[in-house]
Amino acid sequence: MASAPNAAYATSGKLVADRPAPRADRRPHRFELHGVAVQDAYAWLRDPGYPEVDDADVLAYLEAENAYFNAVVAPHRALIDALFLELKGRIKADDVSVPWQEGSHLYQWRFNPGAEYRVWVRTGLDGRNEQLLIDENAEAKGLDYYRLGAFSVSPDGRYLAWTVDDDGSERFTLKIRDLATGQTVDGQITSAIGSPEWSSDSRTLLYTLVNEQWRPFQVRAHRLGTPVAQDVVLYEEQDDGFFVGIGKTQSEEFLVIGSDNPITSEVRVIPAANPFAPAVVVAPRRTGHEYELDHANGQFFIRTNDRHKNFRVAVAPEATPQEASWRELIAGDDRHYLRSLSSFKRVLAIEERIDGLDQVRVRSYDGAEHYVAFPEATYTARLGTNASYDPDFVRLDYQSMVTPSTVFDYGFAERKLSTRKVQEIPSGYDPNRYTTERLRIKARDGVEVPVSVVYRKDFKKNGKGLLHVYGYGAYGLAIPPNFSSYRISLLDRGYAFAIAHIRGGDDLGYQWYLDGKLAKRTNTFNDFVDVARALTEKGFAAPGRISASGGSAGGELMGAVLNQAPELWGAVVAHVPFVDVLNTMLDPTLPLTPREWDEWGNPIQDAEAFQNILAYSPYDQVEKKAYPPLLVTAGLNDPRVTYWEPAKWTARLRHRKTDRNILLLKTNMEAGHGGKSGRYQALQEQAEEYAFILLAMGAVPAGPSAAE
Repeated sequence: MASAPNAAYATSGKLVADRPAPRADRRPHRFELHGVAVQDAYAWLRDPGYPEVDDADVLAYLEAENAYFNAVVAPHRALIDALFLELKGRIKADDVSVPWQEGSHLYQWRFNPGAEYRVWVRTGLDGRNEQLLIDENAEAKGLDYYRLGAFSVSPDGRYLAWTVDDDGSERFTLKIRDLATGQTVDGQITSAIGSPEWSSDSRTLLYTLVNEQWRPFQVRAHRLGTPVAQDVVLYEEQDDGFFVGIGKTQSEEFLVIGSDNPITSEVRVIPAANPFAPAVVVAPRRTGHEYELDHANGQFFIRTNDRHKNFRVAVAPEATPQEASWRELIAGDDRHYLRSLSSFKRVLAIEERIDGLDQVRVRSYDGAEHYVAFPEATYTARLGTNASYDPDFVRLDYQSMVTPSTVFDYGFAERKLSTRKVQEIPSGYDPNRYTTERLRIKARDGVEVPVSVVYRKDFKKNGKGLLHVYGYGAYGLAIPPNFSSYRISLLDRGYAFAIAHIRGGDDLGYQWYLDGKLAKRTNTFNDFVDVARALTEKGFAAPGRISASGGSAGGELMGAVLNQAPELWGAVVAHVPFVDVLNTMLDPTLPLTPREWDEWGNPIQDAEAFQNILAYSPYDQVEKKAYPPLLVTAGLNDPRVTYWEPAKWTARLRHRKTDRNILLLKTNMEAGHGGKSGRYQALQEQAEEYAFILLAMGAVPAGPSAAE
């Protein structure tokens, strides 16, 4: 690593560097494929020993970038601290969940004031005789990172199985505790992932393991009281592109082994009363067929895209669940996008999206059905925690861009929403001061892209305001018009906040996803740029007065729109950005690559895919031109977007960009894809992000009171 000793120090709004930025060495590295030569002078930033990272040069560069980040933000710690206090003031210090019933107990989590992590407890159905299950704070003591992955209580209520990640690598340690004695039993199981599941007799625990490449590839069964080394492999996935997992039906009568890639799935079912019985394959995998199932009243209910891309629902007897026995229950159509189903004893609950708006359909087994009526015109709603098989209600999670997160119980008989909890904003929040609207903006190819926008009612659309645009656009994951207490810090400083529901997500159905992947990937980037430009025409802000952010595949989006239209943005934040797309898709040893070829294309075998990816890959398309202020984040232990992608991108940008705008890279050296794990630690990083945006945009960093 080297620094340019005489380089002009970077400036950007009120962000000023008092030292030269780090400059990574440029070391010759070249490869040729499909007749195209690619130069990659920063390939050395990938530690050859990964996932262990101990190369002295690599660590020196990352530490130098972190030191530079700290030096640039140090003069603005007062602003960061003020923002942190704002964000913290909107979080209930002693927050507690709505209890949910599993078997003969009520379960609940809570935060103690000042605590970073949750405490999990249970009581009897009368709410008495509280028992501590997991104190995350005690478990996290002395650790830089802690994440509870999942926990599962045995059907008899005696045993607790839970998983923990203590470095951000998402290689979880599985533990089992006897709740009667408080003792951990049978040792630990390493390299687990996902949620473990119990057999009906509470004696066998099924769990998923990852291999050396962090690919979930085995489902194993552990019999209590036996050595872990004797655990039985129930299923092992042979295709590196498929990930495997274990689940259980709502009825708790069947264990479900699912194996899938982004476009194809295969499901096996096993009686929960006999976990070592031969697994039954419901439908053998065939490319492009996705399905999932649940079970109730002696039947399997299957959500499948075999006849329509927006899915349909079929039903089959539990004795013969194979495709030959499938009988259509709900047909697929272009308007109703069926997203998931849960089969309770008395009703089938279906999450769907109609014209881009979340809906929950409740259908009784005699065929009568209706939709839950929600109180706003634009919102997001989904099934919440519903552990019971035969409840009188279904629990729903609801919010909008102006309505805080709300837990509803929807009674089947009375068809009425009962409010169980509304997210509390201790420092105060008046939804009447804000308004939201949903726009449809025509992209360059004529397709209308939905956009959700929220702003204060005194915001003026005269082109003089500030605008933040957020997007993702990949993997068929929609970004809902949700509520964020964080966002208020921008809204009260003169910002409008927009979510661009761009192609690549499934916001408008499965075709919306298909139209933003593979050879159509650039639609995603074009949509985001076209949304931003249209919002300037509508008076939300002027070009250069727009900030933007996205993470992971949304970070790839940030890199692409920076290359395409740098003049639009006044500040950009790219979290753990997937920006080195070509090199990653050329490396089948990386955890996700074989699985991701169906999302991005296989440039090893397909020359056209190679050219398509090369043409948009943000790292490969960095040019000698001016770029706006940019904050990049990374996680050293991130198994999803490896740390060297943001590091290489930052290094190449430093070498090629022609401006003096601030460019910062912050690498979490003890974390992974999601950043810091504690709730207040995460707030600190959010405060740093908002301070960067406000300072880079030259916005007056006044608090909410100044915006009155």
